[in-house]
Amino acid sequence: MTASLLASQFAYKAWANAELLQALAQIDAAAYPAPRQRAIRLLNHTYVVDRIFAAHLDGGTHAFTASNTPETPALEALHAAVAESDRWYAGYVGQLDATALQQSHAFRFTDGDAGRMTREEMLFHVLAHGAYHRGNIAMLLSDCGLEQPRELFTRFLHAREPERRGAAPAA
Repeated sequence: MTASLLASQFAYKAWANAELLQALAQIDAAAYPAPRQRAIRLLNHTYVVDRIFAAHLDGGTHAFTASNTPETPALEALHAAVAESDRWYAGYVGQLDATALQQSHAFRFTDGDAGRMTREEMLFHVLAHGAYHRGNIAMLLSDCGLEQPRELFTRFLHAREPERRGAAPAA
């Protein structure tokens, strides 16, 4: 992956998270308490994993002992935390070059097992993990009678750069 593609993918991730959080806010908590709770817990899990890997990438530590928190955060607090985390990743990938992406780092998973990955692999894991769980959450939205966000990279690109919607070349 090139640094510019990573930057684009993390911008897309932030956009998709914002779309998903807007949809989650539309769930009728009284009518669908269990699916709403599950959706928030899944997004919180994704956030926690993002923060764990941010610590691995940054060479720091984190306070998480599991891949989710015991308590479920309020949706508004989670929204703010996810947005801040997405800003951190955008800033982080913006400063990396090809050499930095290939650097390998050792770390410990929350279960205590040792791990080693390159920065590029860790960043790709964060992207893939988030996409996987956004899909899980979208299914829960359907269970709550809501339309799933159209989380497409092409939609993101055209929303960000409308001029890409110009005429297609002749066949």
